[in-house]
Amino acid sequence: MPVPDQASAAPVIDEVPAGPDRSTLRLALVVGGLVLAVLLGFGLGRLNATGAATGSPSLAAEHTDPPGVAPHNHGSATAADQGAATEAGGLAVSSAGLTLAPLGTEFAPGRAGQLRFQVRDAQRRPVTRFAIVHDKPMHLIVVRRDLTGYQHLHPTMAADGTWSVPLTLPQPGVWRAYADFTVVADDGAQTAVTLGTDLVAPGDYRPRPVPGPATSTTVDGFTVSFQGTPQAGTTVPLTFRVDGAGGGAAALQRYLGAYGHLVALREGDLGYLHVHPETELVDGQIKFWLTIPGPGRYRLYLDFQVNDKVQTAEFTLTTP
Repeated sequence: MPVPDQASAAPVIDEVPAGPDRSTLRLALVVGGLVLAVLLGFGLGRLNATGAATGSPSLAAEHTDPPGVAPHNHGSATAADQGAATEAGGLAVSSAGLTLAPLGTEFAPGRAGQLRFQVRDAQRRPVTRFAIVHDKPMHLIVVRRDLTGYQHLHPTMAADGTWSVPLTLPQPGVWRAYADFTVVADDGAQTAVTLGTDLVAPGDYRPRPVPGPATSTTVDGFTVSFQGTPQAGTTVPLTFRVDGAGGGAAALQRYLGAYGHLVALREGDLGYLHVHPETELVDGQIKFWLTIPGPGRYRLYLDFQVNDKVQTAEFTLTTP
């Protein structure tokens, strides 16, 4: 039969097969399987990336850092875990889309007052969801700019997101307040942040010189000493021993879920580090892993508890 030319040929609809032949079907199945595998891999990759970015395995507004789980630093907006580089925090009033908003910054020297503040989001709305970290949703550190008068406080929050805590600034001068907290987002993601602001106690400010470096000090009859050589940019162990008046090791108690809490403040800009120790005592000593962010002189404040009373031992540390 002659083949019609292109101009006169018409589609022969009734000759189109009713379904695909076997080879076409096999090809379709193979292609479909490949597409499905790619889509599943993409979805799982996004899921894993989201979990790694948030660091939150669930939506609970609970403590993702149980007491003593792992020694770590609270520095900048992202907490630096053991072995990782860290930066000093508390240098800014705003970070990670959050702002520390004090409702008053002036205090009469030596008179009891009330510090009230809010943490606000990028839309200026008060934040009200905070994770419980080391037994508290908010840790507030206050110190005068000459590194004297250290206080570790725990404010309480009202329903509208306003935090308040009794505060006395014993001496005139400019004081630095650090709000150390972890915010919980609507999707359960948690962001650890340390924000700082200045407080003022008007009067004749006479700064005190920072004491020279020492590895031992006494406080309320206890002798506290440490071993270790911190180095800028390197994580090193730092162990503290607390001895009682009789010379033996003091019976340390857990305070805020740990045997000790260490705050380091850098002279000059007052950069802030808050370090937590190993879960258990090591040979009767409190062991920290400390990463100094840079050279300079630092003041160390070690909080520990004996006989239900919290003590603070202070040291000066210089790193090249």
